[in-house]
This record gives sequence, structure tokens and C-alpha cells, in this order.
Amino acid sequence: MKRTLSLLLGLSLLGAASVVAQEAKKEAPKKVAAPAVKLPVQPADVAAPKLDPKTGEIQAAFAKSHESFLAIAKKGEAQVVFLGDSITAGWAGNGKEAFKEYAKYNAANFGIGGDRVQHVLWRVENGEFEGIKPKAVVLMIGTNNSGTAENSPEQIAAGIKNIIAAIHKRSPDTKVLLLAIFPRGATEANNPGRAKNKAVNEIIAKLDDGKKVHFLDIGAKFLKPDGTLEKSVMPDLLHLNAASYQIWADAIREKLAALVK
Repeated sequence: MKRTLSLLLGLSLLGAASVVAQEAKKEAPKKVAAPAVKLPVQPADVAAPKLDPKTGEIQAAFAKSHESFLAIAKKGEAQVVFLGDSITAGWAGNGKEAFKEYAKYNAANFGIGGDRVQHVLWRVENGEFEGIKPKAVVLMIGTNNSGTAENSPEQIAAGIKNIIAAIHKRSPDTKVLLLAIFPRGATEANNPGRAKNKAVNEIIAKLDDGKKVHFLDIGAKFLKPDGTLEKSVMPDLLHLNAASYQIWADAIREKLAALVK
């Protein structure tokens, strides 16, 4: 009898504990997700670092790449610097075979994926041209600004002009091969960014002075006669494959050689 009572008492206590646990679980306050950081709008013509949307601090990968470029610049060996976003950074990926021809220039690749005009301007103003006096810079930047309504074509172009001025402030004799922003999207009709880039190109073409700034538009080399961009050229309709990097290298070879003399 005592054993039966003990067993019943144990079951009763276990049941009560279970009920209490369930009630506590119901009443426990739900964890509230940390609010997303609202990043400030960055004008394209004012130097600014790339920020992490989770913390609002300088993005770690951006900072790491920047530090590696500072180390390269301090060596002062590069005669040619490629400067830009992921399309430029891609010389180290899909474009690595084509890039080998620039070994004779000790070429440096200062491309960072996702960079916008203001980020490149910040990098130049924060050491990437300290200790280095390249004969030429191949500059293409701006496509990542095209989807930002606050960055107008005029503002983007002004930022590119500021990048060139920042380079020349630190290395007055460097010649800039300023490339038109490459086409993106299958057609202009289905990708407003292409139309915006085209508007930027029309403005920055006027920066060509025939001396220290030389504008070159090779975008048509990636397009069909009707203006269509195909995935066989840029698989995601933005970034180049190996064959397209070779098209790029072939298109600038003669001009770049003349600038490096």
C-alpha cells in the first residue's frame, strides 16, 4: 500500500512539474531580434568606407583587402594598377590567365567586390597610393551605384572625377585609362542600371584630356549587334568569364602600352 501511494505521489509530482514547465515556457518572453542597423545614404562623390549592414562598422572583408593593398603600395613596384569593384577583382579569378600579360608591368589588382565609387575614393584617400607611383591606372567603377536612387549619374560621374583627382594629388604623373562602365543586363529595357551607366559614361567621357586622362569605351565588344548581352559573355549578365577577360585585355593592350612608355 505504501509503495502504491509513493508511486502515485511521484507521478503526481512529475505531472505537476511538467505543467509548471509548460506554463513557464508559454510565459517566457520571446527573444527579440536585434534591429537592423540603418546605414546612412552615401553620396557617390564623397569618400566613405564600405559599412557592414549588421554592425554599421567598416566591413571586415573590405578592411582586409584594403590593408593588403596598402602593403602592395608600400613596396612601390607596380607600374600599372587596376582599380575598381568585383569586375576588376575578377582578374584574379576568371581573368587570371589574361592577367599574366601584365606581369611585365608588375601590375597590381586593387579591385574589391561590391565597391561603389565612394568606396574607391575612400581607399585612394586612405593610403592605397602612398609609396606607389604607377605609370598608369586602369579605372572602372560605378556599376554598383546604378541601383541606388540617391546616386544620380551626375553624382556618380563627379565621384569618378574625384577619384582621378585623388590619384593625381598623390601621383601627379600617373596616367589614367578611364574605362566606360561595362554594360549589364540582357538589354537596356530590362535593366535600368544599364541605362544609368550609359548616362554616367556620357559624362565621364568628357574627362578625357588626351594627356593624363584617357577615356575608352569597350562595352560594345561584349554585345551582339542589336545591343543584347548574352550569358555566354557574362554568365550572370554582369561579371565576365575567362573569354571576356581576354576580350578586355585585347581591347586595352595597345592603349595601355602607350601610356606606360
